[in-house]
Amino acid sequence: MALPDFSMRQLLEAGAHFGHQTHRWNPKMERFIFGSRSNIHIIDLSQSIPLLHQALVKVREAAASGGRVLFVGTKRQASDPIAVAARRCAQYYVNHRWLGGTLTNWRTVSQSIARLRELEGLIEGDTGAGRTKKELLQLTRERDKLELSLGGIQDMGGIPDLMFVIDTNKEAIAIQEARKLNIPVIAILDTNCDPDGITYPIPGNDDAARAIQLYCDLMADAVLDGLAAGQAASGVDLGALETPVEPALARSEAAADPQAEQTPAAEPAIERAAEEASSPTPEQAG
Repeated sequence: MALPDFSMRQLLEAGAHFGHQTHRWNPKMERFIFGSRSNIHIIDLSQSIPLLHQALVKVREAAASGGRVLFVGTKRQASDPIAVAARRCAQYYVNHRWLGGTLTNWRTVSQSIARLRELEGLIEGDTGAGRTKKELLQLTRERDKLELSLGGIQDMGGIPDLMFVIDTNKEAIAIQEARKLNIPVIAILDTNCDPDGITYPIPGNDDAARAIQLYCDLMADAVLDGLAAGQAASGVDLGALETPVEPALARSEAAADPQAEQTPAAEPAIERAAEEASSPTPEQAG
């Protein structure tokens, strides 16, 4: 498998080179700034491309080794792309509001996740049949509130191995928690951001919707490539599967059908591969 392809032209078309107004800059970003035009800083994409490639390699390695990747982006423009990309590659995300202690106080967060699952069972199961309309409404409101903050991480099961962040200023608490737990951080850095403490910095526009969509798609594709590589390394024979899945085709189909992106594309294929690899063939049984 190969890493997802991207070019300088794609970044330019997405507006990844536009920074903030010159008076809103962070001097620590000076080395990543090409110049200014009409009082707007221009980001040096010749530096962004190798740094983005390095980050994609790290994401692929983490996914291939079975690691968890957490996508974080709670600003309005990033909320939907973050969720769609994370679901598409069967990973985890926070796209509404980062709750303080989500990582550093995981035990308490796990209790909230357990409560979320309990509420889902109460509302969707038969146990809610004997409740009044008011009680069901209160349970639904509590479920929806927890779903916004914890829905993307309820199946994570532990601390992530890698974090991908859009807008380090808005997600400063998340980055602080990751640094405290020594979790590598991949972050998109605009000209008003602080690059200190970011393991894999990627200079680029963190406000343009097309740029955010491009970053998320590349990260999701890198995860899918890593999952496929890990599957091959585990000895699963893709050619012997009853329904083999080509990741490149899965990505193109997901892009053509937005509804298909709402469910993780990688999980079913991996589960089928593991089942078929573990079950004996008729020849072996004989």
